[in-house]
Amino acid sequence: MKKEGHILEGMELLNFQIISNSGDAKSYLFEALKDAREENFKDAEECIKKAEKSLEKAHEFHSKILTQEAQNESIKISLLLVHAEDQLACTGMLLDITKEMLLMNKKYSGIPKK
Repeated sequence: MKKEGHILEGMELLNFQIISNSGDAKSYLFEALKDAREENFKDAEECIKKAEKSLEKAHEFHSKILTQEAQNESIKISLLLVHAEDQLACTGMLLDITKEMLLMNKKYSGIPKK
């Protein structure tokens, strides 16, 4: 249960930053898939770029956790950290799949390659 006036900090904040940025990226990627399905390829590519930026931010926060552990700082493994790791990994996979789906949609739409 949260204390009144609780402010996120430390590991908790890093975990939420990873979750939040991964979630933003995931939303952009599903938007890209929709755009690709509707042959709005330019919009799909823009959504993928936004997703990559959000994932880059998530990776920056993740790197802070990895750096702490590499410096022998104790890292508390919590359900929140596991969830953050899962969201980051799944969204990374979704990025790869979305890029492939965009290429497939372009290929079968009859639009010439660039």
